[in-house]
Amino acid sequence: MADQNRNPDSSGTIETNPVVVVQEIGQKGRGFLRQIGSMFWFIVNTFTETMDNMRRGRAPFRASSFFRHTERAGVGSVPLVAMVSFFLGLTMALLTGYQLQRFGTERLVPGLVAIAFTRELGPLLTGIMLAARIGAAFTAELGTMKVSEEIEAIEAMGISPLRFLVAPRILAIFALMPCLSVASSVAAIAATALISYAYFNIAFVYFTDLVLNALLIRDIITGIMKSFLFGMLIGSIACYRGLNVRGGAAGVGNSTTSSVVTAITTVIGFDTLFNVVYTVFFPT
Repeated sequence: MADQNRNPDSSGTIETNPVVVVQEIGQKGRGFLRQIGSMFWFIVNTFTETMDNMRRGRAPFRASSFFRHTERAGVGSVPLVAMVSFFLGLTMALLTGYQLQRFGTERLVPGLVAIAFTRELGPLLTGIMLAARIGAAFTAELGTMKVSEEIEAIEAMGISPLRFLVAPRILAIFALMPCLSVASSVAAIAATALISYAYFNIAFVYFTDLVLNALLIRDIITGIMKSFLFGMLIGSIACYRGLNVRGGAAGVGNSTTSSVVTAITTVIGFDTLFNVVYTVFFPT
């Protein structure tokens, strides 16, 4: 009898009451919308405070801080982005080439890989790698400063953490993301050129003509627009999670993990949404 009267929540059973289930879904949905609203105002406040300082004729943050973050997010990420894109370009060209060779259309491989990376895979892969590499670092840094009360010390000196700590990080990853996306596409196209020459007897001159004939200006612009969007999202999520750390060292680890997962999921979600909107309003 004691087991039958036991609270279902304490036994780990799944709640089957429809009212309770709907309430839980509503609470999770409300929490999700609250997070989106907080993130939106976080970005707006950062931009507003930065522009206010610039209108007063002051530098919103130190130039050395901005260039230090650009070096980490940009120059330091080039080898990783180029290597991953190079190997993925090799694999993609090899697999698609063997399938197209059965129909005698292997000459489509250069254009296929070039369009795929310039318009889609280049920005997406770069965003995922930066979310894991730079986003985690930003969250851990700001989270450690929050736990050690350095953020409160900066506020006590009359300095806004949003423009002093957040703005240079977001601006750095926002500005360098398109450059890394271009490096990703170039590395993948170079790998495709090697595969095309070695396995499908496509000379480099002919390969270049095929790529140039396949690529359109709209493909390049689409990739660059995605890169800017992904850079802003990754930087904002990383800094937001870092400034909202709770619970000491364990909280820093949890926030860093949450930052990476949230940033990668958001990048993939916005990429899908961007493609749907672009396809509807700008059909090929």
